[in-house]
Amino acid sequence: MSTYKLIKIERTPGRFDIILNSPPVNILTIAMMEEITAASDEAARDHRLKALVFRSESKHFSAGADVSEHTADKVEAMIGAFGNMFRSLAAVPAVTIAVVDGSALGGGCELATFCDIVLASERAKFGQPEIQLGVFPPVAAAVFPRLVGRNRAIELLITGKIIAASEALEMGLINHVWSADEFSAKVNEFINSITSLSAASIAVTKKAIVQGLDQPLPGALRLVDEIYLRELMATQDAQEGLKAFLEKRKPVWKDK
Repeated sequence: MSTYKLIKIERTPGRFDIILNSPPVNILTIAMMEEITAASDEAARDHRLKALVFRSESKHFSAGADVSEHTADKVEAMIGAFGNMFRSLAAVPAVTIAVVDGSALGGGCELATFCDIVLASERAKFGQPEIQLGVFPPVAAAVFPRLVGRNRAIELLITGKIIAASEALEMGLINHVWSADEFSAKVNEFINSITSLSAASIAVTKKAIVQGLDQPLPGALRLVDEIYLRELMATQDAQEGLKAFLEKRKPVWKDK
């Protein structure tokens, strides 16, 4: 997709930003989800990509999926587009980061917390209120137990309560919370610490974590050893990083 109407994209070295751009609350329509999927696919094709960042320039991150597209004649297409968006995001080798300043609710909360890392301001809020409409959030039902455990996941999805960023941090749903005054600077500092690294090493490290996650521990240990020896050590950057350390200099990454 060469042009986007409901999102914007920005590229800087090692970084690709997908900016939700459907004010006032970035409702995730089928059309918007299709644009996000296309942009994620576009980002994934960049072998030098280190961070795929989701953010919003409006007051809120996203209030979730469009309720009007849950009707009987549209719901199958909506769930299909929703699932495709997350499958596309899961296939991105780079670190995925959600920057949340304001509310991330429903599908917006699922989009944020599906990312590898969630950075929030103190005024951010998270929640899955779908139960109040008699439905449940499909991605959160699969992902939340992995993030916060079975009992807390059930509580969040069954009650539909909306929680502050501080509570989301405490239960492990998000990674960092910063004050509104310093939020932008802290976010850029954090992302810059990632974009200064090797794209190849980031991708292999993420692969080892994700693939090892669902394995029993003995199998996971064998798997990550294999990835380390056969994939990581085959990269130019692994060799460069080790050599630079021994030579007491900064590495020069090739991102391959």
